[in-house]
Amino acid sequence: MAYTTKAISKGGRAGRAAIEGGTLALAMSFPKELGGDGDAHNPEQLFAIGWSACFNQAVIVLAKKHGIDPAAAVVGVAVTLNIADGAFSLTADITLKVPGADKAAVEALLADAHSICPYSKATNGNVPVTLTVL
Repeated sequence: MAYTTKAISKGGRAGRAAIEGGTLALAMSFPKELGGDGDAHNPEQLFAIGWSACFNQAVIVLAKKHGIDPAAAVVGVAVTLNIADGAFSLTADITLKVPGADKAAVEALLADAHSICPYSKATNGNVPVTLTVL
């Protein structure tokens, strides 16, 4: 085991969530799109932040292999909460922008990063993902 962290929450989407030990604590709320006031954070936002940071690290690790300067790489992750027939699911869109880099090299880097990112691996087969080079 390399690292473990623990989060705790109370009150669900209208409560508070925190990292055990108090290094990060956030108020939670329903997004306006789900009938809430949207004045705090929600699980989809936190998932998108975590995935984008993790994915960006995978890009940094692999960039040299693809002849790309990782300092210019910008990763975006959009997470969508879907509701159909009373069931909830997630979809994700991951974008990679590397100004001035060869598009084919960036596409290869994007696919390669998706294959090693722990978030991508954890959601594989469970969350439909679209990969796009900007």
